[in-house]
Amino acid sequence: MSEHAGKTVFITGGTSGINLGIAKGFASEGAKVAVIGRDPQRAANAEAEIKAVCTGDGDAMGFSCDVREYDAVEAALKKVADAYGSIDVLIAGAAGNFYAPLLGMSANAFRTVVDIDLFGTFNAFRASYPYLTKPGASLIAISAGQADRASAMQAHACAAKAGVNQLTKVCAVEWGPAGVRANIISPGGIADTVGVKFLSKDPARFEEAIQRIPGKRLGTVDEIADAAKFLSSDAARYINGQVIYVDGGLYAGDASVDCLNPPPREKKA
Repeated sequence: MSEHAGKTVFITGGTSGINLGIAKGFASEGAKVAVIGRDPQRAANAEAEIKAVCTGDGDAMGFSCDVREYDAVEAALKKVADAYGSIDVLIAGAAGNFYAPLLGMSANAFRTVVDIDLFGTFNAFRASYPYLTKPGASLIAISAGQADRASAMQAHACAAKAGVNQLTKVCAVEWGPAGVRANIISPGGIADTVGVKFLSKDPARFEEAIQRIPGKRLGTVDEIADAAKFLSSDAARYINGQVIYVDGGLYAGDASVDCLNPPPREKKA
């Protein structure tokens, strides 16, 4: 039996994409999983999808909730704690993004992404504290490479994700004495996500991007779920305040030059 069986997991942005995959990963090991997202129909669909893979006493709940509204997030957390007990794992994954240059971005557009990504993470973490299992709770923020690497057309996401990383590390420092750990997962290109679909519209650019990854492939949603389960497990009990890059090695460096098959050296005359 998995050590996640019977645990309570709360995931923001968990009604689609990577975060829904994480939810299914925990549910398949017998956890009780609650997800929130803004769209009511997506929340209902996600609940059904998660329940379909539940094992043991696992269960699922889906809520329509905007992470930018602190009171709404707090109310959802209370409902989950009342139904399932204290929260063992909280994953802040709600995010918004689009491509635009600084000169083509309004102040409102910039603020919207920061509000969803950064303030949404703050709201989830701050509102969860009274309901967390102490000691033993694991907080995880889903970040992105833009937190460390300036990217054109991504000023809003770069700023927001850098803030998410630092906020999470502060939680690790302040809440560590209570036995609450806080870490960050920074995914690389993950197959079938919105960002990858956008990039794949240009086949040449897409192939160039793949060749920069040391692993020479995209990641999978299941691999992000595995990282979340590891960070929430007893095996990671002394890991706190860290960024875990699940990106095939891209953060380490550009692998577009083939060093395993270098060209022959020219012979000196």
